[in-house]
Amino acid sequence: MLSAMAAATILAFTAVSPAVAADADPPSGKIGVDIVTVNGSGCPAGTAAVAVAGDNSAFTVTYSNYLAKVGVDSSTTDFRKNCQLVLEVSVPQGFTYGVHQADYRGFASLQGGASGLQRASYYHQGQSPTAQNSHSFAGPFSDNWQATDRTESAQIVYAPCGERRMFNINTELRVYSGTSDPKTTTSFMTMDSSDGSVSTRYHVAWKTCP
Repeated sequence: MLSAMAAATILAFTAVSPAVAADADPPSGKIGVDIVTVNGSGCPAGTAAVAVAGDNSAFTVTYSNYLAKVGVDSSTTDFRKNCQLVLEVSVPQGFTYGVHQADYRGFASLQGGASGLQRASYYHQGQSPTAQNSHSFAGPFSDNWQATDRTESAQIVYAPCGERRMFNINTELRVYSGTSDPKTTTSFMTMDSSDGSVSTRYHVAWKTCP
């Protein structure tokens, strides 16, 4: 069971467009989410995948090589890994969407005195990014971890109606040795899954367009 949980409220810098109606149920037409570009040490080419929930309530991003570490057999750059994804989101006509919650998951093995950090932000092309939220984890710790960012309904930033805008996701993992001995121990933090069972989940809110 995921045992380490953190939560933070995302503050949006862009107001919700007045050209959308009240909250709507997910559309019946299938939405599409495709990776346009991927860049970063945490997501080498071919190691990130996207899938859409069957009820259009969320989409997930799965990584297979996202690991930051310090200590034995680590290079000087391994302590920080990041990923920048640009997604093309296609929605049925008459609807627009925004993200109201993001769940980040992985596994961490942190020695006593070491620490880990998960950080993320996301935004629609042409709009201001959400606040960059950070979640810290302290050693000793060896378990699955989860971090959740939530947005209040009035602060959800929706994609402009009738326009196709790319959706940008920036994530980062860091691991610090702290007072642990990096010459004899290893600490690491992952946001990946070899079997696809661990993924980042973005929960979608819907509105109808005029």
